Amino acid sequence: MQEAGKGGVPEYEQVVQEFEDYVLRPNDRLFIYVYSLDEKVMAMYNSGGSNSGYYMSQMRGGYGNQFGSNDLYSYLVDEDGNIQYPTLGDLHVEGMNTRQVKYMMEEKLSGMLKEIPGYKTINVEVNVVQRSFSVIGSQSGRYYIDKEKMTIFEALAQVGDIGEFGDRSQLKLIREVNGETVIKTFDVRSEDIINSEFYYIQPNDIIYIRLIPGQSFGINSFPTGMSVVATTISFGVFIYSLVQMGFNIAERVQTTQAGSGQ
Repeated sequence: MQEAGKGGVPEYEQVVQEFEDYVLRPNDRLFIYVYSLDEKVMAMYNSGGSNSGYYMSQMRGGYGNQFGSNDLYSYLVDEDGNIQYPTLGDLHVEGMNTRQVKYMMEEKLSGMLKEIPGYKTINVEVNVVQRSFSVIGSQSGRYYIDKEKMTIFEALAQVGDIGEFGDRSQLKLIREVNGETVIKTFDVRSEDIINSEFYYIQPNDIIYIRLIPGQSFGINSFPTGMSVVATTISFGVFIYSLVQMGFNIAERVQTTQAGSGQ
């Protein structure tokens, strides 16, 4: 959060940065939950029966793979951009966000179910399962996005910061946009980040943390500094002792040779 334009910290174009909803793509998985006052409708569309709410919380928290909930209780977006949903068949969802899918499904289900005597209004909830981002660098790994909007600062905090030797001035964000891979480089130290295009991350983003070239050693605390000083002094004393021992041995040899000559 350093002032932009000073000390080598770059300025970024300030725009009214609005969060962009994630656009669905092939191989995404959707968890779809239908709410209705009609228990039969609930039972027909919600996989897992009375445990549906439990499975939904699992997948929201990123534990779906661990407990096998992902494949059993979610819908895969296939290579054609479709999901197969009971009674509705193939639904094309590629290029849509979850709100658009929600409205489309509510319209289709309502149009079909209203012909049933005693029909009651339904609502549909749609969530992307296992939303995650990856980090390459000192804190490499895959991390789950546990909220609708996640900023670059929240993402870095989740992975445990950039690391002692990470280059904050050369972060790279790798993202797929309209089927093409885009790489953006930015300086996270700049306070301009807040209102820039780099502020929000999206599912499947990759953050590359470049290590500072040639950086292999550093002192970042007083105890560490004292330890380094003590070790250096001890090593110096050891070397001095060896050198002094060598001089003493050489002096004794010379004295012995001189005595033998007399």
